[in-house]
Parts: sequence; C-alpha cells; structure tokens
Amino acid sequence: MKPYLTAVAALLMSGVAHAADVIDVHRDANCGCCKDWIKYLEANGFEVRDHVESDMPAVKQRLGVVPRLGSCHTGMIDGKFIEGHVPVAQIRELKTRDDLAGIAVPGMPAGSPGMNYGQPHQRYQVIALTVEGRDQVLADYLGSQPVR
Repeated sequence: MKPYLTAVAALLMSGVAHAADVIDVHRDANCGCCKDWIKYLEANGFEVRDHVESDMPAVKQRLGVVPRLGSCHTGMIDGKFIEGHVPVAQIRELKTRDDLAGIAVPGMPAGSPGMNYGQPHQRYQVIALTVEGRDQVLADYLGSQPVR
C-alpha cells in the first residue's frame, strides 16, 4: 500500500475507534434548561439525539426512572437512564458500571450543567440507582465543582 493510503486508512480507523458516545435525550419542547444540558453534552464530545416529547411522565416510567429521582429531562445511553442535570464525569462512569440501571440529579439545582443562570450555586448529589433498586451516592457537587 502506498504511504499516503496507509496514512488515510489509519486516520479513518482512528475516527471509528473514537466515535462520539450517543445519548438520546427526551424533553419537553418548552424547556430551556434541557436545551442547555444538550449543548453541554455536545461541548463535551457526546452526540445527542434530541426527542421532543408530549408526555414526559410516561417516558420516564417507560425508561425506568423512579419518581424520587425525577427532573425535567431524561437521557439514555447504553440502555441506562440519565435523569436531569448530570455532569459528564458521572455519565462516563455510568458507562463502566454494569451494576447500575441509571443515574440522576433530582430536581434542578442551580449551577448544575444546564442550570447556570447567574443565581447562587446549590449543593447537589448525583444518585445512582442499582439494578437491584437501591440508591447510591456517586458524587457531591457545589455548582460545577465536585465537593470532596
């Protein structure tokens, strides 16, 4: 194979190996913070398939989101739910955890991804739901910063 063809083949193969993770996001048409969370995901290398829904409670129930973990939008990646304004670090962690059904940031805490509207940031937790149905705290945040 000619050297330039080898280089082109290597470049194409590396693109396949590093394809963006795809997240399906289900949201209400009129929710601005949902759109902002989608922009956040895209800025962090995710490919987003945006699904505008007319009945979000039914969508959440179908996707396995329990009401206590509810927020305004629901994402799906690799068959697992991502509920609310979850930071990218925990989405990446979710992909490595076979013991989890999904993760959530309940409510709409100020300063979480997609909720940066100039107000004081709130402390919040990223909660995991195990496949057995138990809650587990994955991370604590104050705005966009992890709290240790």
